[in-house]
Amino acid sequence: MTETAQKTALITGASRGLGSALALALAPTHHIIAVARTQGGLEDLDDNIKAMGGTATLVPMDLTDEGACEYLGGSLAQRWGGVDLWAHTAIHGAPLTPAAHIDNKDFNKSLAGNVNMTRFLIRAVEPLLRAKQGRAMFFDDTTIGEKFYGSYGATKAAQIAIVKNWQAETINTGPEVLISAPDAMGTGLRARFFPGEDKSALADIHAEATKVLSLLG
Repeated sequence: MTETAQKTALITGASRGLGSALALALAPTHHIIAVARTQGGLEDLDDNIKAMGGTATLVPMDLTDEGACEYLGGSLAQRWGGVDLWAHTAIHGAPLTPAAHIDNKDFNKSLAGNVNMTRFLIRAVEPLLRAKQGRAMFFDDTTIGEKFYGSYGATKAAQIAIVKNWQAETINTGPEVLISAPDAMGTGLRARFFPGEDKSALADIHAEATKVLSLLG
């Protein structure tokens, strides 16, 4: 039996950063399906959503596992019949290093976390979005191409290339695919890339979540 009374928002990478902020912004109008590797972060998010009077389903899992992504898609189809919105914020940020010194292990983790994860999820989630005439949201990064960003930049660029392919392929058939480039925010990833940065100059993460959701109209 499917549960269809309330709109659903699937947030991949929901335990922290922009994913968590998006989940909180959507909680008043959507049941949140929060997916991430970190159980503790998901539980904190759930507490905050409940405090707002919202509801969430927590899915702690490794999104780089192809079989797990397929299982996720099947489970969501069985329970909800589809999803109204998918926002993908999960990302792997490898340590910054000169291009000539990129570590194989770091690069392979970046491929798994930024490229393979994306294609696994697109395959699993596309039928769910089509079932509800839903929309997908992805997030570009202006640091691509800057020095020392080889592992992160190359694989983030590849992720966005796949998403743009999907966006072009589904113009007439759906789902609608949106790509946003939020302003720099005080996330954990940003702090790792820019330690000691003046956070007061960064955008408020909750304001950015509201801004990108305005693209939905």
